[in-house]
Amino acid sequence: MRPAHLLLLTSAALATACSVGPEFSRPEIATPTRWQAAQTEGVVGQPAAQDIDRQWWMSFNDATLNALVQRALSANFDVRLAAIRVAQSRAQRKGVAGDRWPTINASVSYQRERLSEFGTGTRLIDAIGAPGNRDAVIDALSEGHDVYQAGFDAAWELDLWGRVRHAIESADASVTASVEELHAAQLSLLAEVTRGYLELRGIQEQARIADSDIQAGEELLQLTEDRAAGGLVTQLDVAGQRAHLADARARVPQLRQRETQAINGLALLLGEQPGALRDLLATVQPLPTIPTNVGLGIPAEVARRRPDIRRAEARLRAATADTGIAVADLYPRITLTGNFAFQALQAGDLTEWGARQWTVGPSLYLPVFNGRRHAVVELRKLQQQEAAVAYQRTVLQAWHEIDNALSAYIAEQQRNQELAAGVAASKDAYQLATLRYRHGLTNFLVALDAERTLLQAERAYSDSNTLIATQLVALYKALGGWNE
Repeated sequence: MRPAHLLLLTSAALATACSVGPEFSRPEIATPTRWQAAQTEGVVGQPAAQDIDRQWWMSFNDATLNALVQRALSANFDVRLAAIRVAQSRAQRKGVAGDRWPTINASVSYQRERLSEFGTGTRLIDAIGAPGNRDAVIDALSEGHDVYQAGFDAAWELDLWGRVRHAIESADASVTASVEELHAAQLSLLAEVTRGYLELRGIQEQARIADSDIQAGEELLQLTEDRAAGGLVTQLDVAGQRAHLADARARVPQLRQRETQAINGLALLLGEQPGALRDLLATVQPLPTIPTNVGLGIPAEVARRRPDIRRAEARLRAATADTGIAVADLYPRITLTGNFAFQALQAGDLTEWGARQWTVGPSLYLPVFNGRRHAVVELRKLQQQEAAVAYQRTVLQAWHEIDNALSAYIAEQQRNQELAAGVAASKDAYQLATLRYRHGLTNFLVALDAERTLLQAERAYSDSNTLIATQLVALYKALGGWNE
């Protein structure tokens, strides 16, 4: 009986050789038909079903932010490392793709040789019974002599079972995965730079509010001291206002420290030394306004935008191709080999046609009993299943991240509207209380309480404005809003 593996070399098997190994199939996963977070009337930056802006950071209309983004994309260390890994994967792919073509090597050699007088050559002379003087023949053969050789050899594996083809597919998928790693690093960098810049402007706005509070507190303290000198209020009111003023001044160093930390955080993202951006960012500017409309695109397009989804798909492709490689390793390998060279004992004879020698023919590598190869096939299939599940998890997680980011953005918009109304009402109450206090129509505690209420409302409103902007950044990041 012929061995089972030899039966695979029949014409029928060769006809179907290219079908060995699994083919890639993208797992099915339900796609939302619409975003679950409902649109809300009357909010600024209304989400819409229009195409997402791929350069969304420019919608804030801030030239400083745009300049920081461009500098970060070219200087950030994480992005540069990801770009190097892309180059490495492409170089590896070139090495794998080289197996499709014959391997050709050229060689030139020179050797000085001497055969042993008591070695196998002597036994051969005795066996064939060389005529003449035996010792003279051995002496002649054992004399030192030169050997010149020049030629080349070639080898080419016939990819009957698709082992090389699947290896190239795996390498291509690895390149794609590394490219998506780069895109993910770039998208994350865009979000970090934009969020860091918006938070910096929010901190500076908080510092401006604190300075205004200090100025108003100083004016109220002066008024309270004047009224105490006239006997209209007691020193208890003066002490209370001084305590309030001291509390307001105590907030300033903390805000300055947060400002420095935010500037240094941006400098790190840009690959700069601490303090390198202070001259650029220390000048107080208002928080950039958010765009009027926020394009969400359609859910089905998210899989083509988000780098993590495309990376998961590429890894699934690589796992599928690796399974094909393992399956192909169960089958015989046929390699065509050849060698052509010139050999001579004299350098001048090396170019003579009679000095040529050559060999050509196929070689067959036949795995017969190897349980390790079957175990590798089983392992690769399980890894393929793992990659498929990871892909499904990544897609589903993307839907949840987008829906959560969208609902948080809209909720903060609604909260911001109420806070704005609260600031307006607090301002009216503070102005009225201060006016009544100046005219002696109310006591100091009413004016102080109105001042504290206004300050708290302004801080909450400023924090909400910053939070809306940063949540919009989170939404754009969840949508995968950028491609190079």
